[in-house]
Amino acid sequence: MRTIKLTLQYDGTEFVGWQRQETGVSIQGVLEDALARIEGRPVTVHGAGRTDAGVHALGQVASVRLASPLDEATLARALNANLPPAVRVSSVEPAADDFHARFSAIAKTYEYRIWNGPAVSPFLRLYVWQVKPPLDIDLLQCGADALVGEHDFAAFQGADSVVHSTVRTVIAAGWRAQECDVPLVFEITGAGFLRHMVRSLAGTLVEVGLRRRPVDDISRLLASPDRSLAGRTAPAHGLFLTKVTY
Repeated sequence: MRTIKLTLQYDGTEFVGWQRQETGVSIQGVLEDALARIEGRPVTVHGAGRTDAGVHALGQVASVRLASPLDEATLARALNANLPPAVRVSSVEPAADDFHARFSAIAKTYEYRIWNGPAVSPFLRLYVWQVKPPLDIDLLQCGADALVGEHDFAAFQGADSVVHSTVRTVIAAGWRAQECDVPLVFEITGAGFLRHMVRSLAGTLVEVGLRRRPVDDISRLLASPDRSLAGRTAPAHGLFLTKVTY
C-alpha cells in the first residue's frame, strides 16, 4: 500500500459538492468510483476542502491509499479516462504514508469572481456573480485589509454550522481588477475557513463596495457573533478553491 496525492480541477455546476451524499453526484463519489475500477476494490478518498454544491476548484487536493502498481503518469491517465469531463486530475504524486489531504494542509486559497457590469458573457455566467452597479475597488480593498489576522468569524459562518471554535486566521486577502473578459477577483488565503465563510465575506464586501455599508462595519462584524448583521451569502458558482498549501 502507498499514499498518493491527487491534485484536481473541477466544474462544480452539476455536482452536490465535494462530499459523497445519499442523493446526487459528488466529486468524492465519482473519484472514488473511478479509483475503485482501477484498484479492484472500494477506495476512500480524503479531500482538502469540502466544497459546497456549485463551487469549483482549480487546485483541490485529495489523498488516497492504493495497492495498484501503476506509475503516477499511468494512474493519472487511467483516472481521467474514468472520470466525467467536468472533473480532471491534473497531477498524481507519491506522498508520505502519514500524508492526509485535509489534516496535513497549512493553508487554503480561494478566489471569488465577480462580473461587475450590465451584461455578463454567456461563457462566464456559470463562474461569476454578476453585480451590475459599479463597485469601488478601493473600498473593497479597505474592507479586505481588516480581515487579515486572527479573528472570530462567527458573523460570517453558515447558519447551520456546528464547530468547536469560530476563530480563524486569515493570512492574506485582497481584490484585483483584471483586464478584458476576466472578472473582478477577491482572493483570500487562510489557515482554515468556516462553512460559507468566503461567500459571506464576499457578499458583505460587495455591500461595502456599493457604498451600502460603511467600510468600518467589517471590523465591527469581526467583534460580533451575529450572522444577521453581515451581508448576504454570495452565490456558490463564483467561488473557486485555487490552492492548498502543505
